[in-house]
Amino acid sequence: MLQEERYQRICALLETFKSLSTERISGELDISRETVRRDVIALEAMGRLRRVHGGVVLDSARSEAPFVERLKVRAKEKQAIARAAVKLLQPGHTLFLDAGSTTLALTEELLTLSGLTIVTNSMDIAVRMAQAGESMGQRHEVIVLGGRLAPGIAATCGETTVSEIQRYRADFALLSPVAVDAHNGATSFDHGEAGVARAMAERAAHRVILADHSKIGESSRVSYCPVGSIDTLVTDGRARKLSALAEIEKAGPEVVVA
Repeated sequence: MLQEERYQRICALLETFKSLSTERISGELDISRETVRRDVIALEAMGRLRRVHGGVVLDSARSEAPFVERLKVRAKEKQAIARAAVKLLQPGHTLFLDAGSTTLALTEELLTLSGLTIVTNSMDIAVRMAQAGESMGQRHEVIVLGGRLAPGIAATCGETTVSEIQRYRADFALLSPVAVDAHNGATSFDHGEAGVARAMAERAAHRVILADHSKIGESSRVSYCPVGSIDTLVTDGRARKLSALAEIEKAGPEVVVA
């Protein structure tokens, strides 16, 4: 069994039973206790579960690691996804970008285009686009959505943010979820972040989900874009081995593997 499949199985079992012993995981997956130990250490580092004596609990499963840490995780995969995603776009497009580590990685690639209008709730994206655009002699219109500041991330959310999104109509919404699968579509852990992403998806002509292989076949607690409403899923090459990717593709979205 591949590592990513083991991770998915452990998280799926936790969703059902809320806590698992090391013996239970070993028996269910038919793997050694040492393999279980390595897997749960890795999953805890991702913020997917919490280790306790003799096993693991759901306590913090499906939560996200702090944003500054997420920027460092799978950076090469996110850059590959960004390079593939920008090929879907044209100069002059209006884009919604939500506040995610993958959408932040996309900003550097967007500078290869000209005359974009960027509507975002991410202060990091807005500042990076504005500064880089000036240094490269390319001017883009960057619109920062108002609202309350989200905890742990330089981004706005809430009713004011969602209300401001309704003023715009974008060619593309490029969104970075916590997880995406064939049953729940794109999902987020935080209600505020999900509300912003949902509003952006509804006000865009095309919805593009940017998700590295670790998010494929997973789901978090708040769904914001059903799989049938996703136009394109952009992921990295390691996702090719996941059966969950084929399930998503069968459900309708175009799949682009970077």
